[in-house]
Amino acid sequence: MTVQKLNKIHTNSFNLKRGLRYSDNSGIVLRRMKKEIHPDNYRKVIFEDASSGERFLIGSTIETEEVGQWTDKKEYPLVKIEISSASHPFYTGKETVVDTAGRVDKFKRRMAAAKGKK
Repeated sequence: MTVQKLNKIHTNSFNLKRGLRYSDNSGIVLRRMKKEIHPDNYRKVIFEDASSGERFLIGSTIETEEVGQWTDKKEYPLVKIEISSASHPFYTGKETVVDTAGRVDKFKRRMAAAKGKK
């Protein structure tokens, strides 16, 4: 046996002892998921960005009543979010004002009133 083959055998047996699984087909070492540590309500959820309309299918435990259809024609729980990486200025490079509760208008009115008093 060559040194490389012995090293591969040693690495595989070492990984198996550490709780890792070795895939002979691709040569990739994969970790096994620990049992009974994950929440029962963990499932795929669609997160929809309200400002850009972009949708993401991500594993989550968030509670929601809404249901949406994904591109695979299956229905998943749906959560609408205000900002995501699809609309955040840091990721898009665009500056935008996101005002869903009227906070900017309220601030401008207060500033105008404060300037009128001086």
